[in-house]
Amino acid sequence: MSVKWEKQEGNKGKLTFEVSAEDFKAGMDKAFKKVVKQVNAPGFRKGKMPRKMFNQMYGEEALYNDAIDIVLPVAYDAAVRAEGLEPIASPEIDIEKLEKGEPVVFTAIVPLKPEVKLGEYKGLEATRQETKVTDEEIDMELQTRRESMAEMVVKEDGAIAEGDTANINFDGYSEGEAFEGGKAENYDLAVGSGSFIPGFEEQLIGLKTGDEKDVELTFPEEYHAAELAGKPAVFKVKINEVKAKEVPELNDELAKEMDEDVETVDELRKKMKENLETEKSSASETALRDDLVEAAARNAEFEVPEEMVESETNRMVDEFGQRLSMQGMNLDLYYQFSGQDEASLRKQMHDDAVSRVRVSLTLEAIGKEENVEVTEEEINEELNKMSEQFNMDIEQIKTALGGTEMLENDLRFNKTVQLLVDNAKITEAAAE
Repeated sequence: MSVKWEKQEGNKGKLTFEVSAEDFKAGMDKAFKKVVKQVNAPGFRKGKMPRKMFNQMYGEEALYNDAIDIVLPVAYDAAVRAEGLEPIASPEIDIEKLEKGEPVVFTAIVPLKPEVKLGEYKGLEATRQETKVTDEEIDMELQTRRESMAEMVVKEDGAIAEGDTANINFDGYSEGEAFEGGKAENYDLAVGSGSFIPGFEEQLIGLKTGDEKDVELTFPEEYHAAELAGKPAVFKVKINEVKAKEVPELNDELAKEMDEDVETVDELRKKMKENLETEKSSASETALRDDLVEAAARNAEFEVPEEMVESETNRMVDEFGQRLSMQGMNLDLYYQFSGQDEASLRKQMHDDAVSRVRVSLTLEAIGKEENVEVTEEEINEELNKMSEQFNMDIEQIKTALGGTEMLENDLRFNKTVQLLVDNAKITEAAAE
């Protein structure tokens, strides 16, 4: 197979390749067997129409598209492998030549990873964050734990305050007309959560059970429903019930309820301090590594391909959707309550996606420059850890991961980051 590669500006190039006349004929034969099953011909059972009659009635060209669909993926993959290319997205393919009895010639504009010109990545300066745990931080952790154990108690005569949960009925109108998604009954709203349209929750503060109010506001200009964007609205709201958090008192009994391994508040505070020190130490190392990686990425020179940014944004949206589902929500509900749509969410994620791609490409380039390798022993060691962690057979883990390539890449990236740490100039943050 003849293959030709021509580098173009940016991260793209033109790949010219061909499918031999014999291979295309085989593709045409497969295409005919597929198409003829759908053809009704007088005097023949379905699927039994002779090829010659088909060509006379429809012309051999009627098979070209199906034949191309059959032969093109195989030929393109072979051409990419022959040139050692690493496409990052689907190519733009054109047919340059298609004549009976001749090789079929294709051209493909292929987007590739950019060539990364590394800057300084050894000897980078960074500061390791302080990991000392203060009494105030322990107090805050205890308060958070107490609040998580709080019970919601009905406020018989109390007014709604920020942090309360109000059970409400609401019915929304814009320009006098009810709109889709603007009505609900017995809806529990955490006042101050920011889950409703800006201005809604604030207007409930001070209301009591049984109160009714017309909440007037304006939809955001970038509201996901275009027909409502920027328009005034009125929500007729009724307060069914108001609940407030009742935080339990901190004593030895509560300490034991928080942690069955302790007997007193003092023991709980001591254990919390140890746990917080471990968490802060881990967070400090993560922040240090992130700082070094970001510095190395800033020092590198290359254009981040928009195709990779698009792919990373898709992944981030999917991850966000999965996190919402764990909270009993989904993206459609999020768009409705936040006033965003998918386009605005993707725009919000764009810069982070660019940063992620830039870091990934920089680490990959450093790994190649430093010949960072991952051994079979390291892969097996990680598989054993995952097997114990998830209580799964190693073969099951491999199947779930689709092989070990992803795991190998993660290990290589981690080793590359450790290389940056080992060669960095690190100072310790001064204790306050």
